[in-house]
Amino acid sequence: MNIEKYKIFVVDDNSLFLKVVLKSLSENTAYKVIPISSGKECLNRLNEHPDIVSLDYTMPDYNGKEILEKIKEQLPDTHVIVVSGQNDINTAIDLLKVGAYDYIVKGVDTREKIAIAIEKIIEKIELKKENKMLKEAVTTKYSFRNIIKGSSKSMEAVFKMMDRAAQTNITVSVFGETGTGKELVAKGIHYNSSRSNKPFVPVNISSIPDTLIESELFGYEKGAFTGADGSKPGKIELAHEGTLFLDEIAEMNLNIQAKLLRVLQERELSRLGSNKTIKFDVRIIIATHRDLQEKVRNGEFREDLYFRLLGLTVSLPPLRERDNDCIILAKHFINDFCDDNGMAHKQLTDAAQSKLLSYNFPGNVRELKAIMDLACVLSEDQYIDALHVNISPVNLNRNLLSKEKTLQEYNEEIIKHFVDKYQNVREAARRLGVGKSTIYRYLQGKEMQDDGEG
Repeated sequence: MNIEKYKIFVVDDNSLFLKVVLKSLSENTAYKVIPISSGKECLNRLNEHPDIVSLDYTMPDYNGKEILEKIKEQLPDTHVIVVSGQNDINTAIDLLKVGAYDYIVKGVDTREKIAIAIEKIIEKIELKKENKMLKEAVTTKYSFRNIIKGSSKSMEAVFKMMDRAAQTNITVSVFGETGTGKELVAKGIHYNSSRSNKPFVPVNISSIPDTLIESELFGYEKGAFTGADGSKPGKIELAHEGTLFLDEIAEMNLNIQAKLLRVLQERELSRLGSNKTIKFDVRIIIATHRDLQEKVRNGEFREDLYFRLLGLTVSLPPLRERDNDCIILAKHFINDFCDDNGMAHKQLTDAAQSKLLSYNFPGNVRELKAIMDLACVLSEDQYIDALHVNISPVNLNRNLLSKEKTLQEYNEEIIKHFVDKYQNVREAARRLGVGKSTIYRYLQGKEMQDDGEG
């Protein structure tokens, strides 16, 4: 296996010094050390793209500053350590301004100082690489089609709106039933925008008591109230240059609404217990499962705040309106659960898929995930069948009553549910208190008659 090495030029016209430093650095197998005895040779070999250059300041053919300037001009990311026999603070400052990473005065411990400086540079390079990889990973993770699985027309419309939102800093309002994935939409917009390398700060308004919401949003200073033993920045402050996600915004009381409106208008805030103003730059994304317009009509939500927060609207469809996305999501959740728990991937049988497609999912995507996680545990082999798809009776009732149907249609759904659940006609008949022939006839589309069979 080839291990990437850091290329280091050691430039010095003193052959003995060059030999000593070369021997010291070459002990590290992560370094590829190249000795260079003149400034001209150093400049001629810059096309080899060294990561680090240890440069003697006093060369016979070039001044150290001249070489440094040419290196930084051609290779701005290359780190240069200047080594000099002169302990001149003004020269050191001048070189650091030009772009030198460090200035080392020659002495008995020169090679140790060079080695330490190189180690620090490599730590810096590695951290930069890691940050780049993390950023790329986050961008990939939160690409629209990675965070929200589905190919239905209704979701294509959502992706289109998310893309528009990500290209600007416009305020975004996300509407949808509980469990549809509103926070994932907010994250997708943030991590695909120009603010992606800045904070994403979520705040669930419904989970914070009214007495604490002001201090959570705006922060506080020591002694602002009983228990305030120190200063603490608020969520808005923490989201500076990033995105503030206000989930369940409809649950915010009118008093805080008025204060939030003022803060958003002025783009500055004061922590509780302080008169000092703090300017901020945040992108606002709100979400709610409620009808905000109705809240405005009822006097429960300020109209001026409503229009300030509305911005670009993203309406998330419920799972029941997303065609076959249910199956795409189910398979995704199965694979995720199996990967997280070190299990071999499982497959959905046709019967299990039919059962999922016949269900209304009042809890939407969140409910589907819970059902599929449990199904993975209940399945003892590589297949997830209908009997592993555990739909609670409460949700079944909500599903059945969500649409107006004839008694005949309701009976048919109930019988199919029991047959799918127990995978046995005799057991289904026993549970329903009817004869087997009744179930057979009914599943064939005939009107149900209780023939009294056991």
